[in-house]
Amino acid sequence: MPGTNLTRAEARTRAELLRVESYDIKLDLARGEKQFGSDTTVRFSAAETGSSSFISLIADSVESVELNDVQLDPATVYQDSRVLLENLQKENVLRVVSTQAYTNTGEGMHRFVDPVDGEVYLYTQFEVPDSRRVFTVFEQPDLKAKFKFTVTAPANWLIVGNQPTPEPVDAGISELGNGKPNTPIATWSFEPTPVMSSYITAIIAGPYKGKRSELTNSEGRTIPLGVFCRASLEAHLDADYIIEKTRQGFEFFEREFNFPYPFAKYDQVFVPEFNMGAMENIGAVTHTEAYVFRGKTEEAVKERRVVTVLHELAHMWFGDLVTMKWWNDLWLNESFAEYTSVLATAEATEYTDSWTTFASHEKSWAYRQDQLPSTHPVVAEILDLEDVMSNFDGITYAKGAAVLKALVAYVGRKDFFLGVSEYFRKHQYKNTELPDLLQELELTSGRDLNTWSQAWLETAGVNTLSARFELDLAGNYKSFEVVQSAHEKYPTIRPHRVAIGCYNVVNGRLERTAQVETDIAESVTEIAELVGAAQPDLLLLNDDDLTFAKVRFDERSLQTAKEYLGSCEDSLARAVIWGVLWDTTRDGELPASEFVKTVLANIGGETQSSTLRTVLGQLHTALSIYTAPENRNALTSVVAIKLLELAEQAAAGSDSQFQLVKAFAEVAVSKTHLATVADLHSGKKQLAGLEVDTDLAWAFLISLVAGGAAGESEIAAALAADNTASGNQAAAKARAAIPTAAGKAAAWKDNVLSGEVPNLIVRSSGTGFQRVHNPELLAPYAKEFFKELNTLWEQRSFAIAEEIIDSYYPLPLANAKLEREAAAWLAANPDAPRALRRFILEAHSDTARALRAQQADGAALNS
Repeated sequence: MPGTNLTRAEARTRAELLRVESYDIKLDLARGEKQFGSDTTVRFSAAETGSSSFISLIADSVESVELNDVQLDPATVYQDSRVLLENLQKENVLRVVSTQAYTNTGEGMHRFVDPVDGEVYLYTQFEVPDSRRVFTVFEQPDLKAKFKFTVTAPANWLIVGNQPTPEPVDAGISELGNGKPNTPIATWSFEPTPVMSSYITAIIAGPYKGKRSELTNSEGRTIPLGVFCRASLEAHLDADYIIEKTRQGFEFFEREFNFPYPFAKYDQVFVPEFNMGAMENIGAVTHTEAYVFRGKTEEAVKERRVVTVLHELAHMWFGDLVTMKWWNDLWLNESFAEYTSVLATAEATEYTDSWTTFASHEKSWAYRQDQLPSTHPVVAEILDLEDVMSNFDGITYAKGAAVLKALVAYVGRKDFFLGVSEYFRKHQYKNTELPDLLQELELTSGRDLNTWSQAWLETAGVNTLSARFELDLAGNYKSFEVVQSAHEKYPTIRPHRVAIGCYNVVNGRLERTAQVETDIAESVTEIAELVGAAQPDLLLLNDDDLTFAKVRFDERSLQTAKEYLGSCEDSLARAVIWGVLWDTTRDGELPASEFVKTVLANIGGETQSSTLRTVLGQLHTALSIYTAPENRNALTSVVAIKLLELAEQAAAGSDSQFQLVKAFAEVAVSKTHLATVADLHSGKKQLAGLEVDTDLAWAFLISLVAGGAAGESEIAAALAADNTASGNQAAAKARAAIPTAAGKAAAWKDNVLSGEVPNLIVRSSGTGFQRVHNPELLAPYAKEFFKELNTLWEQRSFAIAEEIIDSYYPLPLANAKLEREAAAWLAANPDAPRALRRFILEAHSDTARALRAQQADGAALNS
């Protein structure tokens, strides 16, 4: 039985048979707290009279099914999340009336009750296959149609859809309301949408508040704008700033794409308990409300919000106007949106160094993903929905964007965007595959992209670049070659455009003194321009971050990086050097303790917020799972002392101060350091310019709880003072961080074994569960985790199962027993669902990598 799955073969067969004209969808959101009504009429044609097919629906119950004026028995035709359609005519009309369930998982129609004021907020999230949780639908991206929504809901709500919101019409009184009895209700009848895929339809409903504005686009058309959030967050919503970034994005994209914004309006709604950063619903973008800042926030997060705003706007063209035919071309959506949003951020907003952020954060994610056993080509092989739901990863987003950046350099920016513009014109409101785009780029650039595509888009794995050279007696290069290697499982040698930077220490600072830009396409490439040049203090093979490749330092360069990295003024060069050091550490070639010491020696000179945030995260990973266990406690104390010292030395009120003091609280474990955290929390100790707002107070409290210096009573008091969505998530994290066997068991029971907890409480508690100074607290879960896996996968939704696997896998143990348990589960479950096996393969790989790093670190310490 297919269950909720859909194969590519089934989708292809259905697309060959059917053409869908329109949906007329009536949603009744005033039926109570658990369920809502859905009444869907679909008009479609069939290529073959008398043929059979199916349409998707996940419902609590189906009240009626009518096909071409014939009533069908729901008990017979509705099975296994599908409605069977037999004896189809050339033109068909299907009507299905059903009762649907609200969720608390971020899938389908999510329902949230604000603890501040008791108000109800709804929003839909449909990518990949969840519009069928709200209405009856041919759920696949290439069966596009027009969608008309009619929504009945409490009369005081704001209803946002893909089309402009119509005036409501009074619909009387509902005895049930949506959690509030005897509620006045109204009906909103939206105009039909343009032709679009089902997964980017949206309904957002509730007493959202915000601001409206408008802009005039490149063709002189007025585009209404809206920015909204929950009423209790409105005071923190910087709507004017979001609108300003949106205007900048509109101007940039319409100019670069040479194609005007294609839809009627553009609303952005910050919604509660959102699983991702944002979703590109046509004209009705949903963002995580973590981007509504109620206190001091890292500049890195503020920048990421801007990139996200522009990423979703770019999707209006890439993905919404032109949509991939099937999910193997998901990169056509995500890689393009990621590349163009970083480009727009760098060139149209104040974040002019966003390519540094991309190098430090996004590419770090991509390099890790591409070295896991689950790696795949950018154009992935997607056999079914289970494949695609686990494919929103660092390859599809970050590696794909890095490869596109290289493609732009290869074909030329002007020709690249000329091809993109023609691609939009030729395929607007249609579906495409990889060759459709490459054809346009070949026509505008004159380049043959077949070989390039095979090397970069259709093969997996990352290359490593290293220098091989000889020196003469004067210290000049007598010969110089760049050696390109590949993993034995992914042996592709690729063409790279690289800049080779020569850096020297000048007056105590690391400065670039020369650069050679060249092409590398073979296993060994001679660089004649460097022969006769003096060996620099540091040689950087991917200067300016032009390509996607791992890099290795020669010994002299490595020593220079360790000592002088923090003195380099070029933020992008620093990001690339940090990346080389981290990758070398992950591979066990640089002892983790050495990486930790290098960070402590240089992080005080890092002023780029995203790089600082990324490196501090890497520092914590290296310290907690990559260093030799016997050295970890002593090294943790050294790290805490240095981070506190750096925080105290940082500029008053600066982003660096804020990040460093939070990093200190993460590693505070001794009584002395916990006492310092307590003093910062209470205000007894103050850092100039550092305001301990509500969120920072939670960070300090969680540090105290994890260290055993605070407990349930302090958590309850903090929650009573901050009974908000954020407060409840922080409290869940704090409770799960209680450093006792009972505390960990309670978190496990409430989140892993229970099916009632909402998605972000699961995520927050999982973060607290893994927050341990003594990893042995998690020892019982090395076996317990794998005992629950199959049941978890069968009984929970995909989003919740993925969240639990990600946040409750006891990686802080990172010992041989955990590695054996993961290997044993994989051996015992060869036929487990592919997505589940992928998650455990990745967890096993992370554990094995940590063990190798620990062994390398221990060997170095004992040598």
